[in-house]
Amino acid sequence: MLILSRKTGESIVIDGHIRVQVMRVEGETVKIGIEAPPKVPVHRHEVYEEIQRSNQQALTRQSAALPKLPAPAAAKTRRKAAKGS
Repeated sequence: MLILSRKTGESIVIDGHIRVQVMRVEGETVKIGIEAPPKVPVHRHEVYEEIQRSNQQALTRQSAALPKLPAPAAAKTRRKAAKGS
């Protein structure tokens, strides 16, 4: 982990296209601004973890098998006619 000291108004650049700027400090809370391209998702860590957990559950959740639908009457008639020919 890289640890930096920044003052209000100062920023860092990540990968040449993501900018993180210290907006203000209020007691023990630091307000930061993040500029990133629209294709780059930016989430708070706890939100990111919940997204990952939900995605994992969706991948591993077993769904009930769907019941087979009966064949339409017209299809049954065609099959009988084809067998008789």
